[in-house]
Amino acid sequence: MAVVRYFAAAQEATGLDTERRPETTLGALRAAVSSDHPGLGGILPRCAVLVGGSRVADDTPLGADDLVDVLPPFAGG
Repeated sequence: MAVVRYFAAAQEATGLDTERRPETTLGALRAAVSSDHPGLGGILPRCAVLVGGSRVADDTPLGADDLVDVLPPFAGG
């Protein structure tokens, strides 16, 4: 199962730092976490979702050892 790490507002919306997910594609994972964590639904479309540190398409397969990072937009100065 892939490990999903949530940061900043995504972490607040889910109440989790990390979780293991059984979905086999990034698109399926996006849909499932939005359903399982309704507070994430409004944030997720604006987030950078990285698999192994890279942006990938929703049809990208997820493996058991994949690390998925959910990074909301950050303000900086």
